[in-house]
Amino acid sequence: MMIYGLETCAICQKARKALEAAGKDVIFRDIRDEPLDESELAILIAEFGDRLVDKKTNDWRALSDWLKHSEAEEQLMAKPKLMTRPVIKDEDTYYLGWDSATQEALLQS
Repeated sequence: MMIYGLETCAICQKARKALEAAGKDVIFRDIRDEPLDESELAILIAEFGDRLVDKKTNDWRALSDWLKHSEAEEQLMAKPKLMTRPVIKDEDTYYLGWDSATQEALLQS
């Protein structure tokens, strides 16, 4: 199982701890230290679309108007921190965020 997020993200750490406590083999990838390449980003955008970009953050509000109106891929390539976190890959299934549905799906299996 792979978690894509930020080492400093409290929700990412909460997800990681819960999954490890449930006995899951978790690999954590900090997207600032090891950004997603174009093919990885294309897969996530195909899966989640614009929901992959967290538009509620100060980082998104600080983007230039040009970048705000660009595609999600360009926004995330320019600022990986804009990604909604965490993204969790469990085999061939992707989950966005750490809400109750994601927790139920990953902690019950």
